[in-house]
Amino acid sequence: MPVTDRRLAAGVLLAATALPLVASAQDAGAGKSLEQRVERLERVFDSRVLMQMQQRIDGLEAEVADLRGQLEEQNHALENLKRRQRELYLDTDRRLQALEVAGSQPAPASGEGAGASGGAGEPGGEQADAGGDGAANRVEDRSPAEARADYDHAFGLLKEGRYAEAIEAFEAFLARHGQSEYADNAQYWKGEAFYVRRDFQSAIEQFQRVLDNYPASSKVPDALLKMGYAQDELGNTGKARALLRRVIEKAPESSAARLAQRRLDKIAGR
Repeated sequence: MPVTDRRLAAGVLLAATALPLVASAQDAGAGKSLEQRVERLERVFDSRVLMQMQQRIDGLEAEVADLRGQLEEQNHALENLKRRQRELYLDTDRRLQALEVAGSQPAPASGEGAGASGGAGEPGGEQADAGGDGAANRVEDRSPAEARADYDHAFGLLKEGRYAEAIEAFEAFLARHGQSEYADNAQYWKGEAFYVRRDFQSAIEQFQRVLDNYPASSKVPDALLKMGYAQDELGNTGKARALLRRVIEKAPESSAARLAQRRLDKIAGR
C-alpha cells in the first residue's frame, strides 16, 4: 500500500475513534446545562409562590385588623346604647313614680282658716289643729320630709349607676322608714339595683318582698314583671311564664302587662 493511502486510512480511523468521544462530551455538557436551567426555573417559581403567599398573608392580616377595629367600635356603641337605655328606663320610672306620688296627695285647701292646710303626713299638715301640741306637730312634720330626703338620696345613687351604694341606701331607708309611703318604692328599687347588676337571684328575693310586705302597692305588677324577667335570665322558663301571666291577670291594662306579653311572645318564639 502506498504511503499516502496508509496516512489517509490512519486519519479516517482516528476520526472515527474521536467522534464518539466528542459527541459524548457535548451530550454531557448539554445535560448539565439543562439541569441548571431547571434548577434556576424552580428557584424563580418558588420565589414567586412565596412572594404571592406573603402578599396574601399580609392582605388577610390587614382585613383581620380592620374587622377587629369595626368590632371594637360596635361593642363600644352597644355599651353606650345599653347605658342610655338604662338611663331612660330609670328616668321614665322616676317620672311615673312622681306622678303616682303627686296623685296620691290631697290638694291643699284654699283660703284662710281651712280645717287642714295639707294632707296627713305632709309638712305642715297638722298645724291647723286647734290647741295641738306644737312640738309634737313639728316631729310629725319633719319625719316625712326626712323620709323623702333619704329616699331621694338612695334613688339618686341608683340613677348615677352606683348600685352597691344604692342598695345600702335603700336598705337603710327601709330600716329607718319602714312605714313610710315610699317604703314599697324603696323595696322595689332595691330589687332593681340587684337586677341591673345581673344578680338575678337576689333581685327575685327583693321583688318578692314587695309582694309579701306591700300587697296593695302599685309596684306589685312591676315587681312580678321583673321577677319573670329574672327567672327567664336564669333559664327558668316555666317560672318566668307563670310570673308573666300573673302580671297580665293582675293588671291587664297596665304597661307592665304589655311588657309581660311581649316577653311571653319572645319566649314562645325561641
